[in-house]
Amino acid sequence: MSQKVIQVPTLNDAPTDFENLFKIWDQTNDYFEDVCFNFSHCGFLRPNAMAFLGGLARLIESRSGSVRFDWNTLDSGIMANLCQNGFSKAFGYQSDPWEGNSIPYREDIAFDMNKIMDYLTYNWIGKGWVNVSDRLRDSIAGRMWEIYNNAFEHSGTGIGVFSCGQYYQRNNNLILSVADFGNGIPMNVRNFLRPHAGEAQVSKLSGVACLKWAFEQGTSTCMGDVARGLGLDLLKDFVRLNQGKLEIYSNDAYASVDKAGERFLNRNISFEGTVVNITLRCDEKLYRFRDEAENNRLTGE
Repeated sequence: MSQKVIQVPTLNDAPTDFENLFKIWDQTNDYFEDVCFNFSHCGFLRPNAMAFLGGLARLIESRSGSVRFDWNTLDSGIMANLCQNGFSKAFGYQSDPWEGNSIPYREDIAFDMNKIMDYLTYNWIGKGWVNVSDRLRDSIAGRMWEIYNNAFEHSGTGIGVFSCGQYYQRNNNLILSVADFGNGIPMNVRNFLRPHAGEAQVSKLSGVACLKWAFEQGTSTCMGDVARGLGLDLLKDFVRLNQGKLEIYSNDAYASVDKAGERFLNRNISFEGTVVNITLRCDEKLYRFRDEAENNRLTGE
């Protein structure tokens, strides 16, 4: 079989950039693919691209295919970043990562609660880029941990969960992206609701309707005694207070949370999986819980 060369464009994290990532997934979404990622036309890669392309490479490999990253086609600045965060080493380039402004590229093939919590606590929210109290730091890391937990419990991903992030000093933004290539939230919600609502009703549910259902406090596709939703309530409150942004792409649905509220869209392009992209502002405020606040209200002072 001839090698398929995929031209990777410049990838930021606007909706059109995610669409380009999903188009790349569509081009390689088969078995026995022999793929080379070429970066000759790529001027920039954000963390969402690294998490997604890394996961996509493992997906191709899991389907008896092969993947090669053409390092020689990468801009020197991009290559330095891929070396720093460990992405290049994960795919065979002999360069050890180092401390810097990156949140390391990470592949969680199996669920390990302690390692994931350490990654989120000490490499992301507790790194010092965002000024949070220890209690709030641990709570936010725990809510983000639920994203990983849901991916392993519900998505059906056979290859794991992929993460990458970056602190951008110029605009004081901290970004973390988490991707899996499982069923996707809308499909999971439909599968959960089907025995209760029937096929006729479930088939009418759009991707947005399913994503809204998953956003509601207390809803869950967990069949056990302990109800777990997406763990988004505290994250949503914090993102609004921080004037950051939380985005979720899953199947053909999109959701975003920012200071203006929540927004849901059905999209024309779809992929099998979920990407969570969270952007935080690194300002001078100290973020913490209000004293003795059982209702998890937050304050930024």
